[in-house]
Parts: sequence; C-alpha cells; structure tokens
Amino acid sequence: MRDRDAQPVGGIARRLATILTSRGIDPAAQLTDPVEPIPALQAAQARIPARYQAAVADHPAVAAWVREVAQAGRPGIAGAPGIAQGRSLLIVGTTGTGKTYQAYGAIRSLLIAGVRLRWKATTAADLYAELRPRPGHDGERELMDLSRCPLLIVDDLGAAKNSEWTEEITMRLINRRYNEMLPTLITTNLGMADLRAHIGDRVASRLTEMSDKVILDGPDRRRALAAERRRTAATA
Repeated sequence: MRDRDAQPVGGIARRLATILTSRGIDPAAQLTDPVEPIPALQAAQARIPARYQAAVADHPAVAAWVREVAQAGRPGIAGAPGIAQGRSLLIVGTTGTGKTYQAYGAIRSLLIAGVRLRWKATTAADLYAELRPRPGHDGERELMDLSRCPLLIVDDLGAAKNSEWTEEITMRLINRRYNEMLPTLITTNLGMADLRAHIGDRVASRLTEMSDKVILDGPDRRRALAAERRRTAATA
C-alpha cells in the first residue's frame, strides 16, 4: 500500500480530542456495550453482518470521530441527538487490519451513545451491482436514497473492477454527500495515490477535503486468528 500524503493517526486523534475536551467530553472514555438493552441497537443488530455484531470502535481516532458526530447531533425525540452534518472518515489499511470491524464498531458505538441513527452499509462491489441498469429496477431512486442517507458505510472502495460507469456512479454519490456534508465511513486497502488512479481525481479531491484519514497497520488479523486456532487445535 502506498500512502505518501497520509496524515498520522495520532494527529487526527489529538485534534478530535481537543475539540471534545473543549465541549466537556472525555475523549478517553470508552463506549462499551450497555448493561440494559437499547432497542435501536437491538434492531440494528439484525442488519449488521454476524461477524461484526460485537464490533467496537476501539481505535482512538475512530472512537474520537464517534464522539464528535454524537456531540454534533441535532436534538430530537426525547432529547436524543440525531445525525447532523459532519466530517467523514476514510479508513485505510492492508487486507485484514480491521477496517470493516472499525466501521461497524462506529455504528454500534453511535447507537450505544443514544444517537438516533438512519444508516446504510454496502460494499463498493455490491453498490455497483445494485445500481447497474436492469428491467424493473429504479437505480436512480436507490442512488438518491444512498446519497441522502444520514450515515453511509462504503466498504472496500477501489476493490471492484473500474470503468467509466463505476467512476460516474462513485462521483455522483460522493459529490452529493460532499455537498450536503453528510458523514460517510469509507474503507479501502489502497493508498491515496492508487485510490486516486482508481476512482478519479474529482472523487479523490472531495474525499480528501471531506474526510479525516485513519491508517490501520499491523498483521492480517484473519491469518493471525487462523494460526491461533491451529495452535490451539494442535495442543488440545
């Protein structure tokens, strides 16, 4: 992965920590699963893939972003905050470093924090497959719904095969969310130079302005877990 223009994770976390501290929020406080059930969280679990139903936004920069979004929410029913305009998050890392885990952990952490949340999640490949023109399907309506959704996860941006059509769809989606300043969680295993080559300069420029970048490094967690299972089985 190449990423010559990436910002250090510590710098993002410190900037968000300063904002939260100025608002009377402890940036070090952990958002853990509640003792009492939260109806919104219980409802969301059915839409979260089984592998990520216990995900926690435990990366410092992702957790700080969650608190900033929660604090900026508009008061709604019973005083509960709802998603408002805010920064997006671009989570970058090689395969298996936990990007999708952090994205779904952010959703769960917002619900735990009491945020009223309408959200959608898709992979880039599924996005293009769903919007591809076909009889009896209104792809334009689906694109508009994704563009207006208060919080959207786009997983594995840059992993799907590129074409002029996919570049146009990505541009229309990101541009609308950029213009409305709607928070978007985007994961990719491409560095910014490679991502720019894949999605085009116009999309990359908007992502750079609208998003804070978090870089996840370390070994492939999936391979590490598989190796641990093999060691456990060998010693059993």
